Amino acid sequence: MYALKLDEAKQRSKRQARTTRPMRRRISLAAWIALLPMAVTVVFAYLGTMLWTARVSMSYSRSLPTNTFAGATQYVRLFNTERWIVSLENLAIYGICFIVACLVIGLLLAIFIDQRVGAEGALRTIFLYPYAMSFVATGLVWQWILNPELGVQAVLRHLGFEHARFDWIVSQRFAIYTLVIATVWQAGGLVMALLLAGLRGIDEEIWKAARLDGIPRWRVYVSIVVPMLKTSISTAFVLLFVMVVKLYDAVVAMTQGGPGTASEVPGKFIMDYLFNRANIGLASAASIVLLATVLAILAPVLYARSRMASKGERA
Repeated sequence: MYALKLDEAKQRSKRQARTTRPMRRRISLAAWIALLPMAVTVVFAYLGTMLWTARVSMSYSRSLPTNTFAGATQYVRLFNTERWIVSLENLAIYGICFIVACLVIGLLLAIFIDQRVGAEGALRTIFLYPYAMSFVATGLVWQWILNPELGVQAVLRHLGFEHARFDWIVSQRFAIYTLVIATVWQAGGLVMALLLAGLRGIDEEIWKAARLDGIPRWRVYVSIVVPMLKTSISTAFVLLFVMVVKLYDAVVAMTQGGPGTASEVPGKFIMDYLFNRANIGLASAASIVLLATVLAILAPVLYARSRMASKGERA
């Protein structure tokens, strides 16, 4: 009797397997068909344009692409161009200041809102709202605010501080920092939202244990909470780094790369040589160098994140 029932169960499982296998195939086929447009976009629109840009960067192309092979000539010419070196130095200064300021301000805002303050929803909206603006709008707003004749300096002098001076936007030395101020104002809310989501995922038992042990609240944040936010912080870092590399709109709206080349960045250098100076080869070489820099910095970060995620799954 038992053997008969076992045989019936096996037959039933075989029938179910025969019916579910075609269904799985159909679902798998539908999933691949749904992914096909994105796969085509990635292959042709992204990888294709990267390869085409790399090919043009090794040619003598000027106004139009040509097939004349130039090897590394454009790259040698690029790194012998002082304006390109200055743009890289400016991007390094801007990137360090921007990322550090955004992470610090975003973390402080997230900790502040995590205290269950009143009107929390309104505060989140206020802090996050600037991120909804375009970089062009942000640049224009801050250009007016920092304009020595119309903005902060003019207001201070109107209030009686006749010797007040805040003319960074027209200063060779400080122009790049005005871009930091404007873009941190815009992106700080995004970091706040990411880190606040991480803070809300912290187990309440940690806070209860800390209160029982009499550990100061700031010490809990420094020693326990912030290390637990490493995934959120790394996500914010990746997003901020991409914003650094893409920096162009705010520069054009605020300073046009000036005064002189004080706020020149690679994005503006590439666009100028691509459209204004009709040197596609040099602009393509600059694009490939920028792409290689991004991959060299982001690849270890993403690899470390994947390793941490796999370790967490094993644990």
